[in-house]
Amino acid sequence: MYKSTKFIFVTGGVLSSLGKGLSAASIGALMECRGLTVTLLKMDPYINVDPGTMNPFQHGEVFVTEDGAETDLDLGHYERFTHAVLRQKNNFTTGQIYDSVIQKERRGEYLGATVQVIPHITDEIKDKIRNLGNGVDVAIVEVGGTVGDIESLPFLEAIRQLRADLGPQNVLYVHVTLLPYVKASGEVKTKPTQHSVKALREVGIQPDILICRTEKKVTRDIKEKIALFCNVRPEEVIAAEDVDCIYEVPLKFHEEGLDQKIIELLNIWTRAPLLDEWKSFIEGVHSLKNEVTIGIVGKYVDLHESYKSLNEALFAGGVHNKAKVNLKFIDSELIEKQGLRDEFDDVHGILVPGGFGSRGIEGKIRAVQYARENLIPYFGICLGMQVAVVEFARNVCGMARANSTEFDPATPYPVIHMMDEQRSITDKGGTMRLGTYECIIEPNTRAFEIYSKKVIGERHRHRYEFNMEFRGNLGAKGLKPGGLSPDGKLVELVEYSDHPWFVGCQFHPEFKSRPMEPHPLFASYIGACVEHKKRLFRNEAAFAGASEEKEIREEKLRKLRPKGRKLGIVVKSTKEAPSGSGHKR
Repeated sequence: MYKSTKFIFVTGGVLSSLGKGLSAASIGALMECRGLTVTLLKMDPYINVDPGTMNPFQHGEVFVTEDGAETDLDLGHYERFTHAVLRQKNNFTTGQIYDSVIQKERRGEYLGATVQVIPHITDEIKDKIRNLGNGVDVAIVEVGGTVGDIESLPFLEAIRQLRADLGPQNVLYVHVTLLPYVKASGEVKTKPTQHSVKALREVGIQPDILICRTEKKVTRDIKEKIALFCNVRPEEVIAAEDVDCIYEVPLKFHEEGLDQKIIELLNIWTRAPLLDEWKSFIEGVHSLKNEVTIGIVGKYVDLHESYKSLNEALFAGGVHNKAKVNLKFIDSELIEKQGLRDEFDDVHGILVPGGFGSRGIEGKIRAVQYARENLIPYFGICLGMQVAVVEFARNVCGMARANSTEFDPATPYPVIHMMDEQRSITDKGGTMRLGTYECIIEPNTRAFEIYSKKVIGERHRHRYEFNMEFRGNLGAKGLKPGGLSPDGKLVELVEYSDHPWFVGCQFHPEFKSRPMEPHPLFASYIGACVEHKKRLFRNEAAFAGASEEKEIREEKLRKLRPKGRKLGIVVKSTKEAPSGSGHKR
């Protein structure tokens, strides 16, 4: 039944971070614009079962799917560029493949055979790829890593075999490579691409289409040279020049003829692509009227990929409000060590994202306090909600040593504590509260105003929660739940009523935000930041106007008063003043 599905395999060469994920997502977007159904898969060559326990500095963001899988951040690109809702089966690793094969061997499923990379590992990979294709027109599969890496060889062998298994009309190979520009000679060089294709052909794969990343224009002569040495036609060499906005990529690929070439090579009949929505969105991106700066306070700020979905959700919220969103990443450890200086002088909103561990926590708490006291829009996500609760308990409710038991197990005010079902768990990987859970929005709250519905579903990734024993104390001072779990035992949203916009959520709304369908929380938050900036300008204008009016009034008084008099000061002649006396007010 999978034979009706067409498979597109995306590989990468020369170096990492070329944009294989964005290329795969953009192909998916173009196929959808032609009326086809798509799904996408990322195959990662590392031995970890999933990226859930990996340091964000090494791997970047962990993207959580609807069914609770902790996956590669490229799945976030896939969901933002297409309408596909991805699950556990849309991302697997070398670790998962070997684990599955070993478990089968232990159960005796190989009937005493010697278990080897070929055919047992490659067969396991192929089975997962085939199962992905059920029920869709096109399955786009990204092979992680770079051609030439030892770790990715079993994946390359598996996709090589699939062309023979499924037929050449059902399999397409797209290779993403680099055309570096050498400034000294003023030339775009094709040799790295030639060598990358050579390495791919050595493992038995001839790419059908080349996507060439470049910062300079690719001329017809360059395409013909690449085609000659890489055994493709010039029209199968797609230039991928750098763009200002990643959501321009599908339109640029269409201009290069990529989608037309794909359907020709796969022998698919489709309608002409409907690209109006993408074009309209990009026009909106290039005509933003406002501009706001958001201070993101975290400890992974040196690698912006750690907050990839968050960054894109803020961007989408900005476009919705016709505002360019500038992201200012602020290291919470520096605030902790040096105190607050001028970090927030130029921001119009403060956001504390998710995270784990005690490092930098006190800096985040100070950031929350600054936002609350200075009436700056505040958005806390996951850990960001938890530190908001801690700050409020300490500084508003008088619970001086309030804390989360994650950071201080002996705190007398455990306003955040471990969930009951997590207390007996010892394994770290894949054991948190993961995936989509329902939340019941409380009536007459900001949350209900934002969502405009009573029941929502949001994705989670946490072990600690709001301690319901303190709900009454915090609520009496104004920090109230905006949403609860269906059984009423877990607080999913908190909000502070005596503030222009102060919201914390235990879930991760950034995972469900898409460029043309921004998440309601982000749309509302950026709107509040725009209004905050307008208030600042109005206050500054009023202050400037009052100062100018005062100067004009003083100037008129100076012209009217007799010589020797100053406003509010009586000046006596030195002859009349006693020796040693001074002027008096």
